[in-house]
Amino acid sequence: MPDTRTIYVALLGEGTNCWRPVQAESLGGGLYRIVGERPDDDEVWPFSAGDVAKCKERTFPDTGRELVAYEKAD
Repeated sequence: MPDTRTIYVALLGEGTNCWRPVQAESLGGGLYRIVGERPDDDEVWPFSAGDVAKCKERTFPDTGRELVAYEKAD
């Protein structure tokens, strides 16, 4: 069974920093395949389901340290 967890994807065009939690499969080495779908067609994500994203930790004031997707992997 794949190791899935929640990562956060930035929402584009929101005017402020907004993040959407999404399910992703760990591939190791900080790489995650996004398996969750956009819940709202009005949201613009820099990634799509199936994309592999590089992730790093970021501290959020309300939830603490979380993984965020910051770049598509080659």
